Amino acid sequence: MQNITTVSSAVADVSARITAACERVGRNPQEVTLIAVSKTMPVEAIREAMECGMVDFGENRPQELRDKQAEITEPLRWHMIGALQTNKLKYVIGKTTLIHSVDSVHLAEAIEEMSAKKGLVTEVLLEINIAGEDSKHGISPEDSEQLVRDVAKFSHIKIRGLMTVAPYTEDAEENRVYFRKMKQLMVDINSKNIDNVYMDVLSMGMTGDYEIAVEEGATLVRVGTGIFGHRVYLPKE
Repeated sequence: MQNITTVSSAVADVSARITAACERVGRNPQEVTLIAVSKTMPVEAIREAMECGMVDFGENRPQELRDKQAEITEPLRWHMIGALQTNKLKYVIGKTTLIHSVDSVHLAEAIEEMSAKKGLVTEVLLEINIAGEDSKHGISPEDSEQLVRDVAKFSHIKIRGLMTVAPYTEDAEENRVYFRKMKQLMVDINSKNIDNVYMDVLSMGMTGDYEIAVEEGATLVRVGTGIFGHRVYLPKE
């Protein structure tokens, strides 16, 4: 884990790179939000990032999110970025700003049911497997419009946009084509004028490729290693 000086420097460096990427393509840096991916990181590391002004944090395990929120009571914006099982939604609904990983009507139905019980509207992104990788979660681009139409019928869910995890690559430039496709997919779906749907959020880009993602239209980038250093992975729940 990095110390406070290094975390501070890392946040400043990533933020500067986001600003530079925006400037290269004529975007306003205010359009892009940096999410510090704090999964597997201890509370102390999150507090170090908070000292640098970070308020958006990403977790991928509902129970880990629950445990951290029990210790950190400040008003942060928590993002659920990992694959979700319906039996873990009780740790997420009403506890997060945005769920990034909705990829089925089944999951959306469970979110709708629990959100209705709590009297909430839960904001979500639909996860797209843009590169068609067998190892990745998400729906195919071809199935995305139908999922949007199905989820848009629920009154306690609001679709804010799309999310993807691009392939791991040594050359970030190789992922430009996928980020470009994600932006076009969002434009195409918006053009259908589906009732109750207007998407303006693109969650894409991680430590190795977030600058390319920003150049291609990302509004949320998810950076973990680039802020906290390499993480220690925990046993699966």
